[in-house]
Amino acid sequence: MLGEYRISGRRASDIAASVERAVGSGELAPGQVLPPMRELARQLEVNPNTVAAAYRTLRERGVIETAGRRGSRVRPRPASTARGSLRVEAPPGVRDLGDGNPDAALLPELGEAFAVVTQAYAREPGMYAQPAVVPEFAELARAAFEADGVPAGQMVATSGSLDAIERVLVAHLRPGDAVAVEDPGWGGLLDLVPALGMRPVPVAVDDDGPVPDALDAALRSGARAAVITDRAQNPTGAAIGAGRAIEIRAVLAGHRGVLLIEDDHGHAIVDQPVHPLAGATDRWAFVRSTAKAYGPDLRVAVLTGDPVTTDRVSGRQRLGPGWVSRLLQGALVHLWTTGAVDPAEVARSYGRRRDPLVRALADRGVEAHGRSGMNVWVPVTDETGAVARLLHAGWAAAPGARFRLASPQGIRLTVSTLTEADITPLADAVAEAVGPVKPLSYG
Repeated sequence: MLGEYRISGRRASDIAASVERAVGSGELAPGQVLPPMRELARQLEVNPNTVAAAYRTLRERGVIETAGRRGSRVRPRPASTARGSLRVEAPPGVRDLGDGNPDAALLPELGEAFAVVTQAYAREPGMYAQPAVVPEFAELARAAFEADGVPAGQMVATSGSLDAIERVLVAHLRPGDAVAVEDPGWGGLLDLVPALGMRPVPVAVDDDGPVPDALDAALRSGARAAVITDRAQNPTGAAIGAGRAIEIRAVLAGHRGVLLIEDDHGHAIVDQPVHPLAGATDRWAFVRSTAKAYGPDLRVAVLTGDPVTTDRVSGRQRLGPGWVSRLLQGALVHLWTTGAVDPAEVARSYGRRRDPLVRALADRGVEAHGRSGMNVWVPVTDETGAVARLLHAGWAAAPGARFRLASPQGIRLTVSTLTEADITPLADAVAEAVGPVKPLSYG
C-alpha cells in the first residue's frame, strides 16, 4: 500500500510526524492511500486510538483526507502548496495576462483620503476599547447592503474577502467537514479550505453561476457549507441572474442547516445587479471586498450575516488582531462619500475589453466565458500546451490548474491591461494556441 515507506512511531505525535515527513520528501505521493487505523496499529504495536489521534492531527493540518469507507489518503495537493505558485512568470517583452490584478488606472488616488484621516487622527488618535468598526464605515456599508436587498445584520470589517471567509468557516465548521466550492473557482479559496483541514466538494458552474443540481448534489453528499460568488466569478466571470438566484434559493431551502457564504468581491466593478441569496439558510454571511474597485493593498472587506455568525466572527477577531485599522476604514469612508470611484464607468471599462475579446474568440471558433468582471475563461484540451504556445506568442496566461478541482482544463486571461488594439492579435494567438477545441460544459 505504501511501497517501501514504513510509517513509524509509538506516540500519536510521532506517527503524524512520520507521515508528514514522508509527504514533504515525496516518499508518500499525493493520493497515496494510508493503512486502515487498526492495521497500522497492529504493525506499530500501539493502541488503535493512538493511530486515530495521529490521523486526526494529520487531517487538521491538511496533510491527509478521509473519505468514509474509502479510507484515508494523502491530500492530492498539500495544504502548504499555494495555487498561486502555479503561474507563468512573464519574461521581458511578454504581456502578463495572468496576474489577476485590476487596472491600476481605474483605482482612485489615495493621497487625499489618507491626508484627511491622518489629520483626524492627529486630533483624536485611535485607541483601545474604541468601536472595532468606524460608525460612518458601518453606516455606509449597511446602506449599500440595504440598497441591494441584503438582509440586516451587524457590520464586521475584515482584512479582505479571504480573511472574512476563513473566519466564518472556522466559526461554524471543524476539520474534516466538507465545503461546497465552485469549480472552476477562486484559487485562494481552494487553498484555504484544505489548509483549514476541511474537504472541498466541487460544484460545477456555468455563465449564471453554480449549477443548481450540482449544488444540491454537493449538499446532499454532506457539505456543511457552501461558498458562492455573486458576480465577476473568478475565473469564469459568471454572474448569478434573477432566475438562477431563485433556483439556488430553492436548493438552499432544502438544506436550511447549511452555512452559506456569499462573496460579492465584484461590487463596484460590474454592471450586473446582485441577487442576494442571504437568508435562504439559517446561518449565512455576505462578504463584500473593496480590493478590486479601490485597491488590493487596502486589505479591507465588510461582512454581515445572521446574529450568531457575526457575533462569533467579531468575538474571535477581538482575541486576535482586535480590529481592522480604523485609518483604513476612514480612508474608505472618504473615498465612498466623495465618489472617488464611478462603478458604472469602471464596469464599462472592463466590459469594453472583455466583451470584444469573447466575441473575437467566438468568431475564431474558440469557446470563451466572461459575463462580468475582469477575467475571461477559455476551456482547452491541453492546458500546459496552450499556456506554452501563448507564452511563445508573447502572452502569459494563468494555467487553469490554479482554479480547478474536477472541472475540465482551461486558461484564464485577465483583461485589465488590454487596449482595443490588443484584441485582434490576442484572439489570433489564443486561437492558434488552443487549436480546435470541442466545446466543453461546466455542467
